Amino acid sequence: MKPKTIVGLVVLCGFFALLLLNFGDQVGGYMHFDEAASSGGRAHVVGVWVQEEETRYDPETNLFTFHMRDEEGKTWPVQFRDPKPASFEDAEKIVVEGSVEGTVFVADHILMKCPSKYNDERALEKSAPYEIEAAAPARVQSGA
Repeated sequence: MKPKTIVGLVVLCGFFALLLLNFGDQVGGYMHFDEAASSGGRAHVVGVWVQEEETRYDPETNLFTFHMRDEEGKTWPVQFRDPKPASFEDAEKIVVEGSVEGTVFVADHILMKCPSKYNDERALEKSAPYEIEAAAPARVQSGA
């Protein structure tokens, strides 16, 4: 091998090692609450907001608290040290990123999957041609 090729491969390996060191913790997959508790580290948990349980925001401590049910059906309290996200109530699913502290999941970030506006538009597109054709006047061809 040529020296330039060897140097290039070493630089490339060093770059990937830096990526792995910096982002390795964030690349992990989604977990359930029980897995997050046993891992003892940072976790991403997917679930839904449990509307029947108490949801509150304390402006003095800037703490938003709610309950979330993961995909295994386990319900845990979640604390988020920021105000409630704007589209929280509209979310179909919620992804919380954080760690377990005792019996509470403390979220650093909340991601919401809201209902897609494109699903509604597709439904309209399927019905729209019939409505448009019915409403459009018939064209008259002029003959020569």
